Order: sequence, then C-alpha cells, then structure tokens
Amino acid sequence: MIWAGRACKVARSLHCFPIPLPWHKVERVEARLHSERALNKRARSRAASPLRRLIGRSRQLTSAGLSSRHTVPLTLYGTVTWTSTRHQHGGSRRDVAGVLSLSAPVPSDPDRRGRRAGHLIALNVAGKGDSLASWDGSLDLPEQQLIHRDCEHLVDQLSVPEDRKAAVMKDVESVVTFYCKSRNVKYQEDVSWIHLLKPLVDLQLPRSDLYNCFYAIMNKYIPRDCYKKGKPFHLFRLLLQYHEPELCSFLDTKKITPDLYALNWFGSLFSFQCSVEVTQAIWDCYLQQADPFIMYFLMLIMLVNAKDILLTQETDSKEEHIKLLESSPSNLEVEDIEDLFNLAQYYYTKTPTSFRKNHQSLFGSSLIALKDDTDLSQALCLSVSVSEILQASQQQGEGVRFFVVDCRPAEQYNSGHLSTAFHLDSDLMLQNPGEFSLSVKSLLEAQKQSIESGSVAGGEHLCFMGSGREEEDMYMNMVLAHFLQKNKEYVSLAKGGFMVLQQHLADINVDCPDNGYGHWIISTTGSRNNLSSYADGDSNGDGKGVKSLVNKMTVALKTKSVNVKEKVISFIENTSTPVERISFNLPWPERASLERHISSSDRLGKPYRGVKPVFSIGDEEEYDTDEIDSSSMSDDDRKEIVNIQTWINKPDIKHHFPCNEVKENGHMFASHLLVTATHMYCLREIPSRKGFAYIQSRQALSSVVKITSKKKHPELITFKFGNSSSSGVEILAVERYLIPNAGDATKAIKQQIIKVLDALES
Repeated sequence: MIWAGRACKVARSLHCFPIPLPWHKVERVEARLHSERALNKRARSRAASPLRRLIGRSRQLTSAGLSSRHTVPLTLYGTVTWTSTRHQHGGSRRDVAGVLSLSAPVPSDPDRRGRRAGHLIALNVAGKGDSLASWDGSLDLPEQQLIHRDCEHLVDQLSVPEDRKAAVMKDVESVVTFYCKSRNVKYQEDVSWIHLLKPLVDLQLPRSDLYNCFYAIMNKYIPRDCYKKGKPFHLFRLLLQYHEPELCSFLDTKKITPDLYALNWFGSLFSFQCSVEVTQAIWDCYLQQADPFIMYFLMLIMLVNAKDILLTQETDSKEEHIKLLESSPSNLEVEDIEDLFNLAQYYYTKTPTSFRKNHQSLFGSSLIALKDDTDLSQALCLSVSVSEILQASQQQGEGVRFFVVDCRPAEQYNSGHLSTAFHLDSDLMLQNPGEFSLSVKSLLEAQKQSIESGSVAGGEHLCFMGSGREEEDMYMNMVLAHFLQKNKEYVSLAKGGFMVLQQHLADINVDCPDNGYGHWIISTTGSRNNLSSYADGDSNGDGKGVKSLVNKMTVALKTKSVNVKEKVISFIENTSTPVERISFNLPWPERASLERHISSSDRLGKPYRGVKPVFSIGDEEEYDTDEIDSSSMSDDDRKEIVNIQTWINKPDIKHHFPCNEVKENGHMFASHLLVTATHMYCLREIPSRKGFAYIQSRQALSSVVKITSKKKHPELITFKFGNSSSSGVEILAVERYLIPNAGDATKAIKQQIIKVLDALES
C-alpha cells in the first residue's frame, strides 16, 4: 500500500510522541542510509502497489523543513549490549536489563535479539519472574479443545521449524490456558487477542517471557470492553466524526459501526490482519511510544485511506463495505509504517488532549473504570474540558486552538460569559430559522477572521458551550446536530458547560490577582462585584487582561462588509453597554414557573379519582428533576414495523399529527402522532423504508398528567405520563414533539383525555 501524499511527513516537524522507557535510557541514532540497490527495489515495490490517496488532509501538509531528529523511526531496536545492573524496587533487589547501547546504526531489519530485548524493556517485564512457575500445567478447561485447535492454527501460520513446533505449540497453549485461568476469562471462538502471540512467538521468547509480554500487552494496550458495541468503539466513532464527519455520516447511514470492522484491529493490535513482519514493524514504533491511544489514530488513518474507495464504490452492500474496511490493514507493507505513524502523529496533534485524559480508564488496571459510567453511545460529539479550553487560548505556537461558541440564552450570556466566546442563541434555530442561518454565517466569518488576525479568540476547532443544565442544553444539542449534519469538522462540546467553567475558576481561586484567570469572565450588563477592583487594571501586553472580544472581532472584520461586521458584533455583545469583568459566582436568571392548570370547568367540575387536578396544559419553563425519558420504557409494540398509511386509515384513529420526536440529546426523528379513543401512538418513520415506521411508543391517554410547551417555542410540546395517587404524581415517562400545528393538536388531545377521564370516573 502506498500512503500517497508523502508530503505528510511535515508531521515530523512536530514533537515526537513521548518515549517513557522505564529505568533505562535509549540512545537513538540515525538509520544507516539504504544502498542504491535497496532504494531501487523499494521504489519498484511502491510503484507496483495500489495507489491510495489521502486527499484533503494531505493537501494541507508540505514537505518543507523536515529534520531527521523529528522522524518517527521505522525501527526501534538495534544491536544490543547488555550490562548487569541492580535496581531497588518494592523493597527487594533484583536483576533487571541494563542500559540499551545502540553501538551500531539501526539496521533496516532489526535482528531478532535486539527486538526481543527492546520488547522486554518497553513492556517493563525485563527481569520479571516466571508467573507460571507455581502452575501445575493442567490443560483442562472446558473449552480446551477449542483452545488447542486455535493455538495449532496460529502456530501453523508461523515459520516454525518442524523440530520446534511441538515445543512452541505447548508454550502457546500453556500461555493461553494460564491466562484464562488466572484472569477468570472464558475462552470463546474467534477471539482476536490470541493473535497477539504471533509476533511474540516469532521472537523465540522463553515461555516465562512470552507470557509476561503477552500479559503486559493485554493489560496496557487492549482496552476494556473490547467487544461488540463496547465503549472503545463508541469513542472511536466520535474521533472519526471529529476529523472526518463526511465519512462518519456515510458509515452511520449504512449502519456500519466501528465494532463491525475494527474489533480485530483493536483486539489484536493489527496482528490478526497483518503479516508477522508488518505487525512487528508496527509494534516497534507503537511500544516505543508507550501510549495506548496511538492505536486510535492508526485506526483512523486506515479509514481515511479507504475513504475515496468507500464513497465511490458502486455497491450499496453493507457487507462489502465492512469487508473492505476490515481487510484494509492487510495491504500494509513494512515500508508503509513510517508514513502510517507520521500521519497518525499529525491527527494526534490535531485532537484535543481531553480525548485521552477523559478516557484513561479504558486502559490499564485502574479502579477508576469502576466509577466510569459515561455512555459514549449517546454522545453527540467529543467533549473538551474547560481547563483545556482556557489553556489553549494562552498557549503559543502549534496546538489545538478553540473558537468557543456560547449557546446560552442572551440574558445568561449578558450576565457573564467567557471573554473569548462568540454568542449564538440556540433558541433562534426554532424561533427564527432565517436569523439563525444568518448568525451561523456570521459565526463562521468571525472564526475565519479571528484566525487570520491572530486573535486569542481564534481557532479552527469549534467548541460549543451550554449552561450545563440538561433541560436548557437540549436546544444547544440541536445546534450541534445542525453543524454535524453539515459535515463540519473539529466540532466539540465544552464538558459541563458554563456551570463547570465557573466552578473551575473558583477552584483555582480566580479572585486572586496574582493569577492570570481574572480576565476570563466578562459581562455586558454593567454589573460589578468582587472582581471590580481588579477590573480597573490595564491589560498587559500579552493578550491577557480585560480585552473585549468585540474589539478583536471589529479589527478582524475591517475588510469585510459593514452588514456582516455589524451582525457579528451584535451577536457577540448583544448590548451597547461597555464590557466589564464580574465574579465567577454569577447568579442565574430567575425562572418563574408559568404553568397553568386546566380549570375545573374544563373537567366539568369532576375530581380526578379523589385527588387534586394534576393534568395541565401551559407554558413550560423548567422540567421536573425526576423525569424519566420514554426511551427507558419497555413496550412490546415499540419496535413493530407498520405501514404508516394503513395505520392512519384505521377506523379507530381519531386524530393524526405529523411531527418530529425530540430526544434529550437534541436528535429529532420524523414521526406521526396518532390518537385513538384511549391511546396515543408515536410512529417513527424508517428512513430506509419509505412509508413504513416503528411503533416507538404507545401511551394510555389516562396516564397523561401534564402537557406543557415553551413560551418561546409553542410548537415544542412535552407530554408527561405517570400515575396519580393521594401521595402525589409519579412521572414515569416524558415525550417531546415538535408539532407544526401544536395548538390544534393539544386541543384535540386535551378533549380526548377529558373524555377518557370522565368515562373512568363515571
């Protein structure tokens, strides 16, 4: 395989990955120049390989300014000289491997001895004892026949001399069996991790080192939940969406999830698909970096490399697409690995560090994983910590820079916001779509100009910030979904929103004038409090202090049209009041509950089963804290597929309302509300089957306890279902719909509910 656009080697000019080899220092030397014959042979080999062009990304890279000291080495281990040392560890002294001395240039194909020693050091198992010493060697697991068969098949794939085959086979089966016994793992057919032994067996390691290396790789480099629909694959989809939204959207449309093609990639670190020689070349670099997250970026390059073929293939077969992706690593050659890692390094530096920091619990034996219950399958996009956002705007030179978009309501934004944040009122998306489209254009123009002008607010990575309150951020999620549907790359979400930003500034003592954070929170309402004394100081010359983002954008937009400039400024400041700093302890705007209950006359004066009326229709300004989303409810008919028109024409259907179901995360689904004499049905359209729908929910009208709408968005209707008793109302489900004719719909449903209640009470 050719990694076309080899100009991508500009990534070498970036800092290499860290190389934390424990207890030892590796002196790196430059590789020996290839002979003319070797160069010609490599050129012929590349010319014969199928071309894979990385369009788009490779165009952004140039070959200028390459330095050999920045290259990612194709090989890691050279001629090794061992010296015996003593190391104090855990209260006991033990012999460990000495310093690796690369006394000769690194050969193009490292010898087996050098690679073996390098693996032991990189995996921190050099000098470790025999873990199998106390084992009786019994091969008696219930699935032992399956283990024996798979081990036999694995050894057959290796170039093992006949006189050594029996011994190697015994070692491999012992390692697999002991691992399953000691870790209480049930061996299953077609597991991918057994293939990790292929490159290790080829190194001719003794059984003790073979197991220690295998166990170290499993523990450090194979993520938790590495199975179908596991968390590592949901995280990979978010990474793919961040860098290649078009490709991610294409795969989502085909319902091709990462676990369908990358399960063996991750589970075997490419040893399942690649030859032993290619796998060892990958591992030489991978183990040197000692960062398990690099695997995500190697996998990303595989998809980017296959993008053109995927998008232009004539077949619509899901199986063909999966087969193409799954087998793509098998096209790798040893000569490609250097480019593979250089490209991976480029994407690595273009990804927020929160991607790794927020998900450290995926790897290793940390107990943090026991408390990590984040459901990445429901995440709209990658999340970024507020601390990284603040640090990014202060750093100099290369790195991820964010253009922060504050999506809170105008009154909250004006009360206090991040000084570098652009305001985009998410309410406009439903309230005034035309105004929203104009504001999005202004946002993108402001982003472009801020980057060109070198503003501290500039950045090519869009980061959306909400309030941190789930019910308010639902509208921001709709805005996020809008940008993702437009295949906008580098889209992320500020984790926890403005609420967490306030807390973070409080934790670092933002009020102290000795630190550089006092300038972060500014207000456009003219209010001052405990930071006002600090606000009187002049701004320093490095871009910190009180600098209005409005002024920065004004300078950046001088060459643009007056209308666009005014639009940008109006969305940034939302007021003509001068910008002032305020405290991190911002008061939230008062939110009066405007719900009104149906009057007794609406219910013909009859009480609802002996308790006060709880069913209401009115303006909704806040949601109950104990609401349960309807997606958690179980219904036998929920996934039944029906013909939409057939259901609409049923004689018992009294009302039909086309609508969009709105989920908590902002996703909207084209749906139909159907009302019978006793029930309300939601039919969710199936995009791939025109005219058909799932029965998404079926709710009894008698269980409706509240119908509410937003003042600003009367077409967004919330239905709350539950049980009523003398002790109060228990909310069991909540459903939200965007209904074009909401007034007519709620009126009709209300009348039908009253009929049901009257019938029950009579």
